[in-house]
Amino acid sequence: MRRKGVLYDVGRVLWGNWRPVFDPAVVRRELQIIRDDLHCNAVKICGRDLDRLAVAAEAALALDLEVWFSPELWGRKPGATLAYIAAAAEVAERLRSARPEHLVFSVATESTLFMRGIIAGRTFQRRLANASREIRAGHHAAPLRAFLARATRDVRRVFGGPLTYAALPFEPVDWDLFDIVGIDHYREAGTEARYRDKLQPLLARGKPVVVTELGMRTYEGADRDGNLGTGITDPATSALHLVPLVGRFVRPRISGRHVRDEAFQARRIVEDLTILDAAGVDGAFVCTFAEPLSTHDPDPRYDLDMGALSLVKTYAHGHGSTYPDLTWEPKESFHAVADFYRP
Repeated sequence: MRRKGVLYDVGRVLWGNWRPVFDPAVVRRELQIIRDDLHCNAVKICGRDLDRLAVAAEAALALDLEVWFSPELWGRKPGATLAYIAAAAEVAERLRSARPEHLVFSVATESTLFMRGIIAGRTFQRRLANASREIRAGHHAAPLRAFLARATRDVRRVFGGPLTYAALPFEPVDWDLFDIVGIDHYREAGTEARYRDKLQPLLARGKPVVVTELGMRTYEGADRDGNLGTGITDPATSALHLVPLVGRFVRPRISGRHVRDEAFQARRIVEDLTILDAAGVDGAFVCTFAEPLSTHDPDPRYDLDMGALSLVKTYAHGHGSTYPDLTWEPKESFHAVADFYRP
């Protein structure tokens, strides 16, 4: 596996900004840890705000990390999304001019679900509810292909580096449009029997294949309960917490009863990386480095980190002991991935 990576979120936006506070100094420090302690040689920097993406990408390039520049405007129609992607490509090209061999541009992520206009539904929840029916009927294929064809054409007008797309396994992507095949590929009960086999048609294309997301949540049975994709944080308390004034009196909590298990998360991620390495993929990005909103708490009812994919656990108050200047502590999965990536 040539590319050893992790996903670094500078502020994905869905039901609110997933990284409310963006401190460039903290970003530079975390990227240095990603290089020196997690032993990554590549980082997928994703989020909506182009200024944030540029700041993080510039810092990562200065550390000699390969940057996968991944702008994500979720919940908008194709026209607005295409305009955003074209603007992002101009930003990426300015960065690429300084380090031409170190920047890959990802045109979008899982557009069938995250963009309006491919399957029915104004909101992500409605699209998710409609997905099985419309995908079985093949309604998503033509609009997805048309969108990606237009996106790659617009990006190549201004960006001179390699292009990829972070695809869902069922998305019928025309990979001739791209330089690198990218797939978000999670292993759980419903997918593990064909987890490696699913990659074979992609590998047979003769282009580098990179798993653009993989990972596991941090509680017992996270691979079996069907919540790997959506998580276990209670949506009602999370939504109320965001309401001005009211939110001060509502604390987000976990749905149901779960048992925290960092060793399970670590073991599953390393198993995935081992399978992917043996399959012959060119690289992989573990999802994700940190989830600032999913704070750790000793009380399992409020331990939002239990439902997080992150390699570190964030504290609502205070700092960690491994890195006293930061508000998080590495989980067992951090150390397991570091050992796997170690040169």
